[in-house]
Amino acid sequence: MRQVVILGATGSIGCSTLSVLARHPEQFKVLALTAATQTSKILAQCLEFQPRFAAMLCTKAAAELKVALARHGCATQVMSGQQAINELAAHPDADIVMAAIVGAAGLMPTLAAVEQGKTVLLANKEALVMSGELFMAKVQRHGTTLLPIDSEHNAIFQCLPATAQQATQPVTLAQMGIAKLLLTGSGGPFLTRELNTLNKVTVAEAIAHPNWSMGQKISVDSATMMNKGLEFIEARWLFNCAPSDIEVVIHPQSIIHSMVQYTDGSVLAQLGQPDMRTPIAHALAFPNRMSSPVSPLDFSQLANFSFSKPDPERYPNLFLAMAACAAGQGATTALNAANEIAVAAFINEQIRFTDIVRLNEKSLAHFLNYAARSLDDIVALDFEARAYAQQLVRTLN
Repeated sequence: MRQVVILGATGSIGCSTLSVLARHPEQFKVLALTAATQTSKILAQCLEFQPRFAAMLCTKAAAELKVALARHGCATQVMSGQQAINELAAHPDADIVMAAIVGAAGLMPTLAAVEQGKTVLLANKEALVMSGELFMAKVQRHGTTLLPIDSEHNAIFQCLPATAQQATQPVTLAQMGIAKLLLTGSGGPFLTRELNTLNKVTVAEAIAHPNWSMGQKISVDSATMMNKGLEFIEARWLFNCAPSDIEVVIHPQSIIHSMVQYTDGSVLAQLGQPDMRTPIAHALAFPNRMSSPVSPLDFSQLANFSFSKPDPERYPNLFLAMAACAAGQGATTALNAANEIAVAAFINEQIRFTDIVRLNEKSLAHFLNYAARSLDDIVALDFEARAYAQQLVRTLN
């Protein structure tokens, strides 16, 4: 019986993880659930899965949860605050930690799990975007098993040689006989929309992804393709490669989740429904396989597969992220911070959709040559970049 901690239990990845775990009560036990403020949602999860611990980032939400659990006779111990979440991520009884907190807020608890050598299921791409070199060094130092959950990175991982999947030391693409990693993306809801109308995009339009069901922030990132840019940076660190080793391919059907091109001309692809429960089930069971609630593909119903190169005019945020990746850790840390502020401002209707990239460009240019060699450097740069981006939001109003 493996014990699981879910960081970000009330988000889409957290809920999908619980959906998979519910099918395998003989293999897994939920040790702890964490969330920020969604008391009613985590209450229902606690009543169903009976974890030993639940932690809320918000102290008031934790107090409400504690009262509600007592009323239902549930023995789950309630904790509150960032330190409590970090402690649960590193709990001695935890075997697996699902790192599914969205954004920079997920960095510290994910690092806490890494430093205790847990099996970390990484759904928080920002941890690597903000601190890739430092993060991967800690993974090696502490013997952590790191398994990617983003469908694209999980697909690439599944297409690697088995020896590389279970290697205890970093392996280069050349050592695996790999020529290139092909990172697929749907192109989001505005793949064919007239470019001169993008400044009129509404929040409702931006979060209406054609294939995937995701949270607001990730949905907006998918619409701008910043999400793919962040995944580009994540792939650079996960797979120990250079930016030039990664190619982004538009695949609107979202059936091929990513591909690996080998030096002999072979291309291996991982296919499946656009449902995050597939990569979650793969990582939970690794190196074995287990069932998930996802229906298998019916190839007789697949009309076609199409592919194209991303257009820099349509997706400037993608190319901004790729440029930041080439520039280094400070650039990616600052860009991630600015983008979180920009997307929040768009969702709150403070700026236009096309202002997101304007804000990100200005922020990246300002912080392009900043160094971020330590965790303290990264935290300080993240704070400074957010403050700078907040100022830009006010000027764009």
